[in-house]
Order: sequence, then structure tokens, then C-alpha cells
Amino acid sequence: MELLSPAGSPEAVRAAVQSGADAIYLGAGDFNARRSATNFDLDTLRETVDYCHLRGVHVYLTMNTLLYDRELSRAAQLAQAASAMGVDAVLVQDLGVARMIRQAAPDLPLHASTQMSIHDLAGAQFAADLGMTRVVVSRELPKDQIAHICAHSPVEIEVFVHGALCMCYSGQCFFSSVIGGRSGNRGMCAQPCRLQYGWNGKANQYPLSLRDSSLAEHLRELESMGVACAKIEGRMKRPEYVSIVTKVYATALREGRTPTQEELSALEQAFSRQGFTDGYFMDKTGPDMFGIHEKNPLPEALFADARRFYGKEQPLVPITVSGVVKAGEPVSLTVRDADGHTAAVSGLVPDAAQKRSLERIQLVKQWSKTGGTPYRCQSCQAEVEEGLSLPVSALNDLRREALERLSVQRVALPPRRVGSYSPAAKGKNSSLPPEFTVALLRAHQCSEALLGLHPRSVALPLEEYQYHPDTIDKILQYGVTAGVTLPRILWDRERPAAKQALEAIRDQGVTEAYASTWSGVMLAKELGFTVRGDFGLGVMNSETLRQMKCLGLASAVVSFELKSQRVRDLCKSIPTELYVYGRLPLMITENCIIKNRSGVCECNWKTGKNPLLTDRKNTRFPVVHAYGCRNEILNAVPLWLADKPEFWQRSGLEAVRLSFTTESAKECARVLRAYRDGSAEPPKDFTRGLYFREVE
Repeated sequence: MELLSPAGSPEAVRAAVQSGADAIYLGAGDFNARRSATNFDLDTLRETVDYCHLRGVHVYLTMNTLLYDRELSRAAQLAQAASAMGVDAVLVQDLGVARMIRQAAPDLPLHASTQMSIHDLAGAQFAADLGMTRVVVSRELPKDQIAHICAHSPVEIEVFVHGALCMCYSGQCFFSSVIGGRSGNRGMCAQPCRLQYGWNGKANQYPLSLRDSSLAEHLRELESMGVACAKIEGRMKRPEYVSIVTKVYATALREGRTPTQEELSALEQAFSRQGFTDGYFMDKTGPDMFGIHEKNPLPEALFADARRFYGKEQPLVPITVSGVVKAGEPVSLTVRDADGHTAAVSGLVPDAAQKRSLERIQLVKQWSKTGGTPYRCQSCQAEVEEGLSLPVSALNDLRREALERLSVQRVALPPRRVGSYSPAAKGKNSSLPPEFTVALLRAHQCSEALLGLHPRSVALPLEEYQYHPDTIDKILQYGVTAGVTLPRILWDRERPAAKQALEAIRDQGVTEAYASTWSGVMLAKELGFTVRGDFGLGVMNSETLRQMKCLGLASAVVSFELKSQRVRDLCKSIPTELYVYGRLPLMITENCIIKNRSGVCECNWKTGKNPLLTDRKNTRFPVVHAYGCRNEILNAVPLWLADKPEFWQRSGLEAVRLSFTTESAKECARVLRAYRDGSAEPPKDFTRGLYFREVE
């Protein structure tokens, strides 16, 4: 099992490599999920690749953010440069970025970032079908689900084993962008989950701040499952932290054991939030998983030891050495590494010994010396005839030359093709006014007054149809298309029941499915629904739309993180929709904060209540039920654009989407009428969202 360590700076690279990492991951420029890290320019990236490859360590470049159209050409140049200098793989979130890289650098391996929200086998299969070679699965998965995916996945599976946990499923969080204009999907998360919140108007707790994960005591179990790579989080962390954590995990893996109490203590001293958690892995969510980082003094002695350790060159690369000294022939020396590289050199012809003959033990001693290099001599075979002599300096020179030639081979660049990327040409936007589509959270919102306004379609969550099947006939009687909003999170063990329920509502007349994950897209296609991509797919550029067309999607909701001009300028190769009303979703969480608060399940799906999460400014965010006893945190105020029709009517959209969550049936109908007729004043409290301000 590969050990993958974070590298947010050149010093962190040394810390990771010298401490035993098999691979590192890093960012370059602005196209990665840790834009606030030091990151690398092309020169330091090239030096890093050579440094790592010489020592047998892989380098993975993160390009795992959503990009705008205008950024894709620069990102293509970065991908080509990375491929040319031998970067081993690139991590991506954005399907448009993946499509672009395939054009620009066709031989550069791609890994699916955890930002792709892949949490089931179908998602892994989807990534494989796109030519990706590895998938980083969601941090929330318990061990039985990881084992299931590993057992059947056509590609490698990577699992986070140590470091910070996001409260929301990666790739599905909009809290930082909607509240503060800093998008986690673009590498600028402001970590609002680490702030104080509470209930009933009191922000006196930390209900969104998870402890860091640590699976140090489960490494052998992960290996037995078939996990290909154990990943440590922390590109924003100090090099000393990287060294300490990497060394503990590397030693445990190498020796096939769990860490000692002393090693576990070192992990906690390096960084923790009131300890660690393995709750997700053990399928035991709850309040015990939460904690905050207490600002204790730095463990100076521990960090100083770490600096001394990674400041030295560790002999990481095992080699074998063999040489021959014969009369009348140049002395020969051959070194080999475990990767199949061989370097053979020859030197002086030995003289007849005048006093003391060269002995085998002397040859072995000189040729085994590798101090100050990355090499470790595992064995040395020397054949020497009696009565011969060579200067010690000649033996040393021969060894140095052999190691230098071996090093050249180890950093040699792989043969890779160079492609070209052609940006999508701007298409002409449709001048037709967009139709209205409606997403409801609850069946009781589907009133005759709403349906009488004749939206093109009405979609409800799967569970609502299950418990209110008569809603389907009600929708169809008005000539309105019935759609289903697929669960954003659906584990493999939940899939059979969900699939059966979807088949039932399909047979009753539901024809459209809105999917926010790529595995959801595949499920909807399998069952014969008209597939429409929802906001969770993160459509920010024209290349993603082009890829979605290839995948057979009928339409796509573009990201509500886009500015209005970018929405207009998209090359709309498939019909597009845009959210123009509703409480925007901020988080979807595996941990039920409602149950964590009271100890019992009392979510609004059962009680009809919407608990309000309160922040330090007394802003109150509704928390609603999501499929599988999960939570969804909604924005405090609704998006309102009924009085801005010039934006959404002239952006080339096929449809605009109104999302109703906490509204009454009467309010739903009133809002739809306002958008259709343009006749209502904005509500007292509302937001324009992100359409008229730039998102970092």
C-alpha cells in the first residue's frame, strides 16, 4: 500500500520524502484545492520531480478545482509542462479539466480527486470509463463500503488515513462561497465549519468542527481490503508535521504493525483537535467525533527532532553492487536498483602489487559506501585476483561514477505525447425565454395552485414519492413533467432499495431525474430516465458541458457560483438551467447534527420542523433531512431574482429552476407566479447569490 504525503512547500517535500513517503502530492499555480499553500512554480516543480524520482517517490499534481473557461488554456499549459517533466499523475475534480488534459497531455495519468464526491462503486466505474487510473473516495465511507468498492473496482482506490475532516462531503460544500465569496471548489475555502454555532439563537458550540481523522491503527485492515494508497492530509501544515506523521505511518507500514503509544502520542502532539476520530471508518458517527484545535505551545523538541531527521539524506533506495578486478583488464563495477535500472562502468587496469595486494574485503568496504547519497547498499559482490593493486581513490571514483549514471536513469523522463487543447468556440445563445422548472422538498408543497401555473416540470426527492405516491398522478394530471431529485449521497448498501424505489416511480410516470453526482447520472441512465445534471456536478465551463453531451445528458444546471457574465458566455452544447430562487444548499453532512444536539432522531422529515443552526451574527440556517438520515444545511435567506429578468432571460438558458425547501405550499405558488409575471416585490430578507459578485 502506497503512502502518500502532502507537500505544501519545497521543505515539506524533503520532510515527506526523507521520512518515508512513497509518493507526494502538491499544487502548482492557482488550479488546486489549496491555493493558500506555498505551492510551486514550474522551476521548483521540475526540481521536485527530479528530487523525488531519484529517491523512488512518485509526484502527483493537484488540479482539483472547478475552472472558468478563460482559465482552461493556462491550465492546459501547466498540464503539458507537468507531463513533460515526468509528473506521475494529476488529480482532477472538474470533468472539463479532465477532458482538457486528455487533449493537451494524452499520456498523463489522471486520478479522481475526493472533490469528485465518489463514494460508491458506480462512481469508481464512471472514473474508470473516463480513463482515470485511481479514485480518492469520500472520507465519510465506513470500512464495509470501502472494502466493497476495492473488491470490485477496475481502478486503484485511495483512502485518506490522517488529517482534517470536512463537515460536508468534498465537492458538495458551498458554505464558504455563498457566505463569504471564497469557494472551496476553487481552492479558497475559509473553513466556516471551524467557527462557533449553536441552536435557539446561541452560538456557543462547535457542531460543525470535526476532529482530525486517524486510521493509524487500521493500516493492516486497509491493506487487506486492497486499498492501493493511504493518503495523509495537510498541504497547509508545517514540514515538521508532515515529517512526524509520515514517519509514524511509514514505519508502521514497513514493519507490518500498529503504531506504538509513543508514536500515537507524537501524532497528537504534532496536531490534533482534542484528539482524533475513526468514527466514519468504524461507521459510528455522533458527537464524539467533534473537537476544536486548542492553541497549545508548539512541541518544540518534537519539531526540532523532526527537522534534524529530514535535514539529513536518508539512504532510501536499495541497490546491489558487483565488481571485478582482473589482471590486464580495466576494473568493472555494476550497480542495480529494484526498478530494473543498471549502470556499468569501468576504470583503470590494475597494477601488480608491490607491497600489499588488493583484497576482496577492501573492495566491498569501498564500494558499499553510499553516505550522503540516496542509496543504500544491500549487497556487494566483489571478485578480485590476487597480487593486484588499485588506488583507493580509483575505487571511490568508480563507485561515484556508477551511482551518478544510475541517478541519470532514475530521473529519465517517460516518453509521452504532446497534444493540443482547443477551447470551445462561443456559441450563439438562444433568444427564447427560459421555461420554469420547480424542485420541491416536500410533497405537501405540490399544490394545485402551483401546478396550475404550468411549470415545465416538478421534481421531488425520492423519499417523498415513496411516502406520497399519489403526488405523481397529481403532477401528471396538469400536463406537467414529473421528475425526481436523486439522492446526492447513496452508498452501495443503500443502492438496492433506492433502485427499487426509482423503478417503481418510473413505472408510475416519473420520467426525469436530476443527478448531483456522476454515479447518480449512471444510475438514472441505467433505469431509463431522462437525465439532467444538477448543481452538485459543478458545471463551471464549456468543456464540462461538452463532456456531458458525450455522456448523454439532456441538460445541466450550471453552478450558482458563476458570475452572470460567465453564465452568458458558456458555450451551451447542451441545454442549460440555472437556479434563480431558493435557499441555496450550503452543506450535505454524513453526521446528523440534529441527532448530535439531542441524542434522538428528530429531523424535519419526521416532525415537520426545521431546526435553525445559529452563527455568531445570529444568522439562522435551516437544517433539513437528506436521504439516508443525512443533513442538508441551507442558506439563511432565499435567492431572489424575480426582479432581475434581464439576467436570466438573456443568458441563453433553456430553463430556470426554482427550489422550494422551507416554504409553505402557498408561498411556493406565490413565488412561481412572481417569476412568471414579474409582479412581486422582493421579500424582506433575500440574497442575489453570487451572480453579481466575483467568487475567489
